[in-house]
Amino acid sequence: MSKPFVFLLPGMLCDAAVWEHQTAALQAGFTLGIPVFRGFDCFDAMASHVLAQAPTRFSVVAHSMGGRVAMELLRRAPERIEHFVVMDMGVHAVTPGETERNQRLLKLAAMGGLEAVADSWIPYMIHTDRCNDITLTTAIRTMVLRNELDDLRGQLLAAERRHDQSRYLAGMRHKVHIICGDSDNWNPPELHQHMHAQLADSVLEIIPQCGHMAPMEKPEAVNALLLKWLSAPLS
Repeated sequence: MSKPFVFLLPGMLCDAAVWEHQTAALQAGFTLGIPVFRGFDCFDAMASHVLAQAPTRFSVVAHSMGGRVAMELLRRAPERIEHFVVMDMGVHAVTPGETERNQRLLKLAAMGGLEAVADSWIPYMIHTDRCNDITLTTAIRTMVLRNELDDLRGQLLAAERRHDQSRYLAGMRHKVHIICGDSDNWNPPELHQHMHAQLADSVLEIIPQCGHMAPMEKPEAVNALLLKWLSAPLS
């Protein structure tokens, strides 16, 4: 009998490395697919890329920008999705000043390369207690540097072109599992609480002493939740 299929969807400038710990924990019981969203500049196109390689039925686990792609999958193909998990993500529309911030980030990258982007991002992305964790920060930095400037440009453009996904929430009938670090500066817990309140069927778990990079910062906590949720009987 074939194993259940699970997509692990990475966030901006991320790849399979963000899911290293989850891959180790899940691969015995599940077939895993980890698409990389380099070369894309639209969340709809990213979702189409995932659907093009998807089996008839599958589950989704998504982090950060990958959560935006996951929401498009749930909107477009809810009948094909079994378990659905998102973490450290937002569903809100483009916020005032966001485009200007993106332009400043692109200017930083043009002047200092993705090394400068990684150096500015990492302290903001992880819990303050982990900023001196060389193993963690090196893993994130190395992952970011596998990208090109055009990858960053395309993913920022995708974010600027995004739909206001909050308008989908009230009509969703699929169970949504939500994870958030309690110290996520990028998509804070209150955004996840607001999403949780609008969904008809959802579970919210806030992980203590954790920033935006929950799969890498707190893999044991994330893995325990994923193994429980992905193994649960479908209702």
